[in-house]
Amino acid sequence: MTRHGFPIIILCYNRPMKILFKFFRYLLLIILGGAIFSVIAFTGLYYYVNPSLPDIENAATYQLDTPLRVYSKDHKLIAVFGESKREPLLYDQIPPLMIKAIIAAEDSRFYQHPGVDFIGLSRALINLIATGKKGQGGSTITMQVARNFFLSRKKTYIRKMREILLALKLERHFNKKKIMELYLNKIYLGHRSYGIATAAKTYYGKAVGELNLAQYAMLAGLPKAPSKYNPVTNIKRATARRNYVLRRMFELGFINKKQYILALDSVDNARIHAPKIELQAPYVAEMARAWILSQPQLAQDAYTGGYKIVTTVRSTLQQSAIRALRDNLLRYEHRHGYKGPVKHIDLDRQKIDRDKGKIVPEYQQQLLKQMQDIAEYGFLRVALVLAVRENQYQKKHKIPQSAGYALILLKNGEIHKIAWQDIKWAKKYIHDTRFGKPPKFIKEVLQSGDMVYVQTVRQTNTSRSQAHSGKDLLRYQLSQLPQVASALVSLKPQNGEILALTGGFDFYQSKFNRITQAKRQPGSNFKPFVYSAALHKGYTTATLINDAPVVFKDKNLEGAWRPSNYSGKFFGPTRLRKALYKSRNMVSIRILMDIGIDYTLDYVKRFGFTPAELPHNLSLALGSANLTPLQIIRAYAVFANGGYQIKPWLIERVTNREEKIVYQASPLIACSPYYPVKNQPVPGKQAPDQPQQTPLSLAEALACPENPAQQAQQTLDAENVFLITSILQDVIRRGTGTRAKVLKRHDIAGKTGTTNDQMDAWFSGFNRDIVTTAWVGFDTPRSLGRYETGGRAALPMWIDYMRIALQQSPDRPLPRPDRIISVKIDAQTGLLASPGSQNTLFEYFI
Repeated sequence: MTRHGFPIIILCYNRPMKILFKFFRYLLLIILGGAIFSVIAFTGLYYYVNPSLPDIENAATYQLDTPLRVYSKDHKLIAVFGESKREPLLYDQIPPLMIKAIIAAEDSRFYQHPGVDFIGLSRALINLIATGKKGQGGSTITMQVARNFFLSRKKTYIRKMREILLALKLERHFNKKKIMELYLNKIYLGHRSYGIATAAKTYYGKAVGELNLAQYAMLAGLPKAPSKYNPVTNIKRATARRNYVLRRMFELGFINKKQYILALDSVDNARIHAPKIELQAPYVAEMARAWILSQPQLAQDAYTGGYKIVTTVRSTLQQSAIRALRDNLLRYEHRHGYKGPVKHIDLDRQKIDRDKGKIVPEYQQQLLKQMQDIAEYGFLRVALVLAVRENQYQKKHKIPQSAGYALILLKNGEIHKIAWQDIKWAKKYIHDTRFGKPPKFIKEVLQSGDMVYVQTVRQTNTSRSQAHSGKDLLRYQLSQLPQVASALVSLKPQNGEILALTGGFDFYQSKFNRITQAKRQPGSNFKPFVYSAALHKGYTTATLINDAPVVFKDKNLEGAWRPSNYSGKFFGPTRLRKALYKSRNMVSIRILMDIGIDYTLDYVKRFGFTPAELPHNLSLALGSANLTPLQIIRAYAVFANGGYQIKPWLIERVTNREEKIVYQASPLIACSPYYPVKNQPVPGKQAPDQPQQTPLSLAEALACPENPAQQAQQTLDAENVFLITSILQDVIRRGTGTRAKVLKRHDIAGKTGTTNDQMDAWFSGFNRDIVTTAWVGFDTPRSLGRYETGGRAALPMWIDYMRIALQQSPDRPLPRPDRIISVKIDAQTGLLASPGSQNTLFEYFI
């Protein structure tokens, strides 16, 4: 290289360097200009957007839509009402592993950034420049909170700016814990589930604290796209998303390698779980729902305000009421004959192995699909008869069946047998008062292809080893869906709180609540109120009234009226006590004639009845009024509590989402002065047959409220209550309610009720702690059938329920008031017994 070479080299490189420097200078000017422009634009946008931003202080008190929940008194969940399923949690109630899973899935720098992750935003910006498409936008958890609480989900630059500004504001006003709490309670996770607490129950049927690591990761993967990554509808994509979350948790050091591998290998078992209803009481739930909608201060946000209604019903008693009612209606159905299958289909017998009880799998699925359109009610199950097996020897020789069975397929795919003993009840139904002869063979009742209802009954012929196994052995029995209706209600007479209530066989078969909506004639169930009026006007329990036929011409009745007793017989002069416990119609009418209709109508207001709703004629004595079971039980409570008028009530309290009480019941309470206990002879006996009466417990004696406004009004004197109660105890001892003697109680009293042509059957009964009314009849009134009286059609249901309800009630008859005396009378004349009287008994008098 010569000495002239060096300048030549410099000259060669000088021009490109100038071009490069010039390029960088212009680039710097562009960047600087862009930065200045961005600052100006951002500042202008800030001043444009900021005034319209919502007050983020509201986020702390933001009311999350939370459904209405209804509970029993012992806090069993009865029902949930509302579109959005949500159960808000406090931060400390959220499992730490759930929080870590969400951070790994949604925002790994959550605890480092100030609400906006500028690194994430830069990535989103680069993606926008490169593709021209809007991506996820680099949203942090804080930005998602801002969007979910205050903004729409529409993707615009203005909305993104608002989101960023709100996120920065949120971080200044709230700590990270509060922001995470808001996020996990607000976020939508699919299937109407908002918040992780509800999602855990929706997908896994568990509280969020009961989930495992893999399930936490599955839930954490949902916010990105609840429909796309849903474990119920798309398990493949959901599992891939879950595994991504697990990997991120491992990479971030939230879990160790062993936890990671075990969670990856776990098989997800997500499925839709309905809210876990702990107590089946839909009629109660509907009454509670209707009540809150009737309250002006609660109705507007009834389904979203997070209210919890606590009712007065006890779960054990409610379950007993439902069981008693359903069992009673099914017994009625069995007495009146089998109406035939619900449906019949032709079966391909080649695909059914009757001997092994198996079906070709594909054919079984076809059969199950055909069964789906038949609804199941109560504890009845739909069954398809696959085959019928008779005892061939008995069939050949025409010997009545004692063996054989029907092979059935249930909706759940199980195959069982129905033995002959559980089919032989099925006499052919002709109409409500007539049925055919008992069947001799199974095929007289069932055919292959019949779809029928079955019920489970306890196995009675178990072996000794089975009896000691500790397991309830059940068998299937042919049944049918009742057409007849029923209702049962039970309450506490001291203050009217409803303990149990069921308005029909199944709410989903008929939502008509017969407790509050069915106005039916109570028949003889109304007589005690007329007899109470008679005692108040001067009658005694020994007064003789003639039980004889008579024709009445009442201007309020059409034509002549010829009433009669249920038996069709007449018994001549009858003491008032016997007339009531034997339910003599003619005596009741004569008493009403004597004391007067107007007087009686005015008197029964003491029991809560409205005279305008009652007939103003002599049929009143036979219970021709149209009344609901709730009206009847309210009246009987007056006898049970010592003479005080109370009002039935169901809603004990209502709390809001903060667990503050917004409604508290304040019922009227009967402050009955219980009298000194005396051990006196029982009417109708030569000597006492009752145990020593137990005085009132201290807790109950002190139950009377100090505020007079809360004390129920006394409408009956104690002597009248005692006399009527003693007669109603005779209804059970020796009258129309003797079936109830099976309870072996000395303190229960009650009255049957049967209307003309057995269209309605009733039994109302009580002791000092509980009063219960049971009713049976058809919704469109027609005869229940011959002999279906209150003592046969309604009383067994009352007994089944009270057998459970009385377990918590001591046997303690109503104490006798001081003014009541017991003397010996002549049973024929009702007069004081003379020394030579042969037929005598004890009777109570004032």
